[in-house]
Amino acid sequence: MKVQFILMLIVISLSSGCNKNNSHPVPNISFDFSINLTLPSYSALNGVSGWAYVSGGSKGIIVYRRGVDDFVAFDRHSPADINGDCAGPLFPDADNYLELNDTCYNAKFSLYDGSPISGAEIGLRAYQTAWNGNESLRIFN
Repeated sequence: MKVQFILMLIVISLSSGCNKNNSHPVPNISFDFSINLTLPSYSALNGVSGWAYVSGGSKGIIVYRRGVDDFVAFDRHSPADINGDCAGPLFPDADNYLELNDTCYNAKFSLYDGSPISGAEIGLRAYQTAWNGNESLRIFN
């Protein structure tokens, strides 16, 4: 009887843990591409705190340069928009460019780390980046 109870607890624990890990509302769309930082459309990324839009992901990607060798990339699809029915993607706040606004659901997210600031419980979908130390930045998942 005790063994059955313990096995039941293990099954419940494992099944609830799996749901939490795979429950991000923004679709995971596979991609792998590189951008050339010497091109005019990405020139803002040549300095720390610069950002630029890139095609890809669910509703586009925003890339932010946090440090000399540190880039982050986030999907512009708001996690507050679970059904994907908001027409517009996230965009930087006019008064505080380190915040991304979702005007459909009145949510805000940090451009620095993708965490929710207000109006949402889940942070932005992040993508991996790899910089070659020169002019090419790879963005992928």
